[in-house]
Amino acid sequence: MSGAPLLRVRGLEKRFGGVHAVRHVDLDVLPGERRAVLGPNGAGKTTLFGLVSGSIFPSAGTVELFGGDVTNVPESQRTRLGLSRTFQTSRVFGGLTVQDNLYLGALGVRGGRLRPLRTAKDAELRAAGRRGAERVGLGTRLDTLAADLSHGEQRQLEIGLALVAEPRLLMLDEPAAGLSRSERQLVTELLLSLEREVTLVLIEHDMDVALTVAEQVTMMHEGRVVMEGTPAEIRASKLVRDLYLGSAYAA
Repeated sequence: MSGAPLLRVRGLEKRFGGVHAVRHVDLDVLPGERRAVLGPNGAGKTTLFGLVSGSIFPSAGTVELFGGDVTNVPESQRTRLGLSRTFQTSRVFGGLTVQDNLYLGALGVRGGRLRPLRTAKDAELRAAGRRGAERVGLGTRLDTLAADLSHGEQRQLEIGLALVAEPRLLMLDEPAAGLSRSERQLVTELLLSLEREVTLVLIEHDMDVALTVAEQVTMMHEGRVVMEGTPAEIRASKLVRDLYLGSAYAA
């Protein structure tokens, strides 16, 4: 991997009243990279994701995506530029089938609207949805209601909804949360199988999943970046062990 960063963050800050959630964060992610953002609860990881995706705006600092400054660009526009993300809590439509969820995901990101009659464009979008289902291992579950999927399958569907947007940057917020060991293994394999055209940044509390998928790791604590390195360096770090075991960190 080389070239200019696909994501470049400089001096990023976010305050919520008296809470300083993100403190002067700098971050570069190269095209095709697999990056994990780790840290204990309250480290500022999800706030950082919100600042990058545009669901919240910074108190200070800049965010650049795909070579352009998007610091004040709304989330919907960042999606159209090629950023897609998932959330900690499920956002699938339980009363719709897998295929209909993916169709609506493809329709929404392309700025379309529902029509009473099907058109050639609808057929293209449904085909995109079927391809998305295949990519995340749900090709045989197209007609299953999302509410009837297992928790692990719902996570797969959420990743499928993010992928159907054909993103250049995919951001996943705890994709393995609440999964069984076999489900975590499946999600890990799914993430490892992603094409290099998709740059991946994930937050994950499961260290095994994160350090298997990631090539570079950013460690946060109390809103700051306190360490960056390879998975091997993270595994060997006393600082990382101290933070996860609850030992005090002197900033």
